[in-house]
Amino acid sequence: GILSIEQLISRVGVIGVTLMALLSGFGAVNCPYTYMSYFLRNVTDADILALERRLLQTMDMIVSKKKRIAVAHRAMFQRGEVHNRPTGFWGMIKSVTTSVPGSENLSLIQQEVDALEELSRQLFLETADLHATKERIEYSKTFQGKYFNFLGYFFSIYCVWKIFMATINIVFDRVGKTDPVTRGIEITVNYLGIQFDVKFWSQHISFILVGIIIVTSIRGLLITLTKFFYAISSSKSSNVIVLLLAQIMGMYFVSSVLLIRMSMPLEYRTIITEVLGEL
Repeated sequence: GILSIEQLISRVGVIGVTLMALLSGFGAVNCPYTYMSYFLRNVTDADILALERRLLQTMDMIVSKKKRIAVAHRAMFQRGEVHNRPTGFWGMIKSVTTSVPGSENLSLIQQEVDALEELSRQLFLETADLHATKERIEYSKTFQGKYFNFLGYFFSIYCVWKIFMATINIVFDRVGKTDPVTRGIEITVNYLGIQFDVKFWSQHISFILVGIIIVTSIRGLLITLTKFFYAISSSKSSNVIVLLLAQIMGMYFVSSVLLIRMSMPLEYRTIITEVLGEL
């Protein structure tokens, strides 16, 4: 029936799996780009100093032009032009067509100030980006940075392999019978020719891998959603955001259970399938 557990989970799973696909696709691109030293551009102290010098020069120009505007306003106030300015249509025409000798063109200077302020904002953001890149370069030279760099290459290759296998499975309508951990251990044991209890260790390693996938994926989801909710939240929308977060977490959990079956040994995969139904 339409209210059966299979129908409900299948409909929730469609949305949840789509959400997981979007997030995992973003993570598959963002994680190597963040941690791999291959994508780091070369930033030196001279580049940062040159950009900071441009920023300081721009700020000095802004201060100088604002000072000219303030001096011009003070001169107009002293001459009584502020209080005795003519009103009405003809007064406005007269103020535009006539000018006082030696007076500043305040509107033109204000436009220059606005343009310089926009330039200063861009220079500040670029300076902050260079500092962040310099910190990433320093971090990549540490032991932890080299470790993450290796993981970036490893998961990039793993991602390409998963895309290739998923494409083959879709085209030829295949369903995997062996989880990746068991298959990898079998290939390693056969290649090295050592005695190893594949069934026993593949179960434990599969459960550890599944646990890591669940914890890291949910952590990444919460971090991403927290940044998004901080950007759009307000005192009126807080309750709606909490309800939306609960709905997303529920769909995410159901989808994780559906997709985790492919990473588990066959006997445990059968148990989950019996609970969820023939999905």
